[in-house]
Amino acid sequence: MRDLPKPPSLPTAVAALPPGLNRRQANIVQTAQADGFVSIDGLAAALAVTPQTIRRDINMLCEMGLLHRYHGGASLPSSARNIDYQSRRGLMQEEKERIGRLVAQHIPDGASLFLNIGTTTEAVARALLGHRGLRIITNNINVAVQLSQGQDFEITIAGGRLRQDLAVVGEATVEFINQFKVDFGIIGISGIDPDGTLLDFDYREVKVAQAIIANARQIFLATDHTKFGRPAMVKLGHISVLDALFIDRPPAQPFLDILAEEHVCLHVVDPAAPSLA
Repeated sequence: MRDLPKPPSLPTAVAALPPGLNRRQANIVQTAQADGFVSIDGLAAALAVTPQTIRRDINMLCEMGLLHRYHGGASLPSSARNIDYQSRRGLMQEEKERIGRLVAQHIPDGASLFLNIGTTTEAVARALLGHRGLRIITNNINVAVQLSQGQDFEITIAGGRLRQDLAVVGEATVEFINQFKVDFGIIGISGIDPDGTLLDFDYREVKVAQAIIANARQIFLATDHTKFGRPAMVKLGHISVLDALFIDRPPAQPFLDILAEEHVCLHVVDPAAPSLA
């Protein structure tokens, strides 16, 4: 394992990392970027802290999407494979619920909308249960089940290939989505590149999201801050296709500049917003 970067050299590199990391945590991420893998014991020795401290740091960095945990250490997240569905459900759970409620505030009763795949869009679905008269088209069976409890909702499920996470994808799904024109398209995302490219892992899922974007009058992206800078290998489009971004806290530069340049309305959860009951 190569020597860890010395603290005086950190500020330039740390600027590209999410806010809120201390110097040790930023050092861990930089070492993973340089070496591909970091070991708990190696980091503890190099940083003169206990393995328990390193484990806590790595767990936090994994929750933020900056690292992927393995036995004895961690590595950078893969750009080829997403985290499994059950793990995604538990990540940033309270933040997703707050984002869902914020999105719901911008959806009027009687609206028509697409809701696509993702644990954050599932949080949006839960937040919409207090609405009336919604017409919803979704390729996410989890969303459909949650919305089935709503008052006088009309829910339409797209056909296609069923994934293990109860998402529906494929050419048949795209063809089905293309039959509609709705008021709002609410999408999630797996990663956002520093140049503003929206990224995901499954090209079939991306094709469906692109059809949603093409057939909605307004596009809302609901995502937590850990997706900014997270790698994934399939391009969905550019952040300029969005009308609004709903997020738990403001993203770092250069993302704020891109949002301003592309006139994407930024909605940030109020820090005083209530958490899960």
